[in-house]
Amino acid sequence: MNKSIEFFDRQFRQAPAEASLRLNPFEAQALPHVHGEVLDFGSGMGNLAFAAAARGCRVTALDGSAAAVAHMQRRAALEGLPVVATQADLSDYPIRHSYDTVVCIGLLMFFDGPTGWRVLGELQRSTRPGGCLVLNVLVQGTTYMDMFDAERHCLFTPEALRQHFAGWRIDSCELADFDAPGQTLKRFCTLIAHKPLNDPAPT
Repeated sequence: MNKSIEFFDRQFRQAPAEASLRLNPFEAQALPHVHGEVLDFGSGMGNLAFAAAARGCRVTALDGSAAAVAHMQRRAALEGLPVVATQADLSDYPIRHSYDTVVCIGLLMFFDGPTGWRVLGELQRSTRPGGCLVLNVLVQGTTYMDMFDAERHCLFTPEALRQHFAGWRIDSCELADFDAPGQTLKRFCTLIAHKPLNDPAPT
């Protein structure tokens, strides 16, 4: 288990408090764009997945944390919502289906650069024509590094991300700064884009 998964698995193994089950600001920003068949790639505790399911979406939720996936499986059974949660190595996960909405919040920065770009390409490929991809990552300007493996992380630039969505309709691309421990900073970029209708998608 790499450092980033260990970092979050420890957090997820704590009994979830009510506050931890609320949507974070990025999940709340994503929710109005989520529709149809949804892939939540790096779902964490599944807060967005369950909010989407409550709105009538069918959700596939993938995460590397066994604790997070076990929590989602229990919650799906308890609430009777269409959330299918699976543990997976998301740095090398073959997405064999296409989706109306693909959401990836707070994940890609935990991969090395080539892997991060490759996975982003896979997420784009798996978004259906006319579908929506919501991406949130830490970007350059971030100085809080405690959660990262020394050799296994990347900080994109917003400009490079926008270029990677050339031909898509970019609805928004926003930066947000958050104070972090030790007078450090987390700088996030949230990009919401729709795939062109004439772009072929896998079946």
